[in-house]
Amino acid sequence: MEEKVGNLDTLKEYDVPVYCDDRIAFIDSLPQVAGIEPVKLDAFLMVVCLRGQAVVNINGRSFECRANDALICHPSIILEKSMASWDIDFRCICLSKPYIQQLSLLSNGRTWDIVMFLEKSPVLPLTAEEVKNFCQYYDLIRGKLSGGPKPYQKKVVDALLQAFLYEFGGVLERFVKVEPQAYTAGNNVFRNFLELLSSTYPKPRSVSWYADKLCLSPKYLSTVCKEVSGTTASDLINRYVVKDVDFLLKQRGKSVKEICNELEFPNLSFFGRYVKKHLGASPKQYRAQVLGDED
Repeated sequence: MEEKVGNLDTLKEYDVPVYCDDRIAFIDSLPQVAGIEPVKLDAFLMVVCLRGQAVVNINGRSFECRANDALICHPSIILEKSMASWDIDFRCICLSKPYIQQLSLLSNGRTWDIVMFLEKSPVLPLTAEEVKNFCQYYDLIRGKLSGGPKPYQKKVVDALLQAFLYEFGGVLERFVKVEPQAYTAGNNVFRNFLELLSSTYPKPRSVSWYADKLCLSPKYLSTVCKEVSGTTASDLINRYVVKDVDFLLKQRGKSVKEICNELEFPNLSFFGRYVKKHLGASPKQYRAQVLGDED
């Protein structure tokens, strides 16, 4: 059984978007899914809270979102059960991962620093003017997509989204200072490595596997990762693998043996040592901690 992934097709299942195609979705109401199992997000989304408050669990941590706060989630995070006040009012723009890559504005040399910042601080307080600006883009783009196909509709929407993302980048600069990087072969290799790593499932744990797919030597790939991100290729691989392990151990109905096999670990003993090293407990102990029961 494959991991449960949250993408734009998943949103359609809950019948909550006010608009949704294979590239973009607009949401302004919550489904009754507070108790659903963890979902790995395979899309970029930005939620602006206009009224009320919510508590959202992301990658095992809880974040509170109040009026005039923006919640920003990038692909590969794990969303778990959340709570919202009865008077919650918000606007959400959700973009598919391929569409974000096509727009390319979040796929340059600045991406890694931004991703790292947003993983630690996904909730950002906005000014009243920034909230107003977001809502204007929300209404304008949603309006351009209503009423059926129009001449040059896709190009118009692409241009508006690019403008929105530029302004979004300007907002981010209030919180994280990232110097633009010139295009280099190393940055391109690092981006390709991250895209391969994030899109592969189950994820091999060998640097040489990814290097071979990218037609590189393992030493060169490791050197590039260290230079661009300050993190080794091996550590990056483990970071993503541990996310998959954590996600699957939180799924009820899957045995530890099934998870071990799904992630292609050689045996239960090796899997147990890996989980203990990276999550601090054996698979059964970790599952008991997060689910409150035994496997």
